[in-house]
Amino acid sequence: MKKNVIFPILFGFFVMGFVDVVGIATNYIQQDFSLPHSVANLLPMAVFLWFAVCSVPTGLLMNRYGKKTIVCASLLLTLVAMLFPLFAYSYPVMLLSFALLGISNTALQVSLNPLAATAVRQELLASILTWGQFVKAISSFLGPIIAGAAALYTGQWKLIFALYALITLLNAAWVAWSVPATHESSQTATFRSTLSLFADGYILRLFIGILVIVGIDVGLNTAIPKLLMEKTGMPLEQAGLGTSLYFFARTAGTFAGALLLARWQAGRFLRFSMIAALSALAALFAATSPAGLYTGIVVAGLAFANVFSIVFAYALQYQPERNNDISSLMVMGVAGGALFPPLMGLIADHGSQALSLIILTVGTLYLLTVTPSTNKTV
Repeated sequence: MKKNVIFPILFGFFVMGFVDVVGIATNYIQQDFSLPHSVANLLPMAVFLWFAVCSVPTGLLMNRYGKKTIVCASLLLTLVAMLFPLFAYSYPVMLLSFALLGISNTALQVSLNPLAATAVRQELLASILTWGQFVKAISSFLGPIIAGAAALYTGQWKLIFALYALITLLNAAWVAWSVPATHESSQTATFRSTLSLFADGYILRLFIGILVIVGIDVGLNTAIPKLLMEKTGMPLEQAGLGTSLYFFARTAGTFAGALLLARWQAGRFLRFSMIAALSALAALFAATSPAGLYTGIVVAGLAFANVFSIVFAYALQYQPERNNDISSLMVMGVAGGALFPPLMGLIADHGSQALSLIILTVGTLYLLTVTPSTNKTV
């Protein structure tokens, strides 16, 4: 492992975690502009829709200009996205800001994961990507706390974007200074050759797995405060800390996963995690007390913590010579974050927030069926 290279790359995962602020931001924006659930939940869609649109083009650009160049460009676009809410605050402006954040985060996820793969041995890839998700989880955990503190002490929750802008600028400078340029494959990739990878059933199953786990993660991120308010009557400032609790559990889960996945078989680990996740969703549906809900949140965070990195690592190891193309396809699956919240919002508008968890349960059952595929030796 090249330590002087891996640290700025891992810091990039911290910036990658800024995308998860859309969960708590949706709740604040819904409150500020008195929006129904279905309209407010278009904000996560504005972020995650771009993963479907921009992933493959980013992979092609990465083949041409290199991983480091795309990482730096995506960080600069993230900086621009962070500045919009500081100068204008309205629902349309926030849609634009989150759309830019979605585009930049797409490019960052497509390029940062394979850039990390160049800095470690192949057998350590699942572990290092899990360390990256650990760093990302810390960022996601801190987001609702920072937003809540800004709202409490200044009355301006959106000041979180000023801090995010500064951190993004520092990371861009660190990557540009410390990470060497990568040498890309001489193979010419096209839209057709990249999308042809979907003909491989193994790649397709892993792609759907990424789509589902991101949809579940964003769905929980958005739904947890609403679930706590619906079941206990908490104010948003207090209920928003439920999202931080979820990400705290995810942070602990990714830390443990980074250690355990260096020793344990990933498919078995993933299968056990999904069984625990189903029990957590059942608890969230049935519980009515804060203690019961918090327990379900913690177990869900631990259970879902390592799914993304495990699936992504198996995909990158499958055909290492095409990891740019495979990375772009896997990141396209992050568009699952645009699918789950609107569906959950429709169910919540016509039923209850608790009932909307059925969408997450179906997704978890799919991940349970994917796990035998991840046992494939590559």
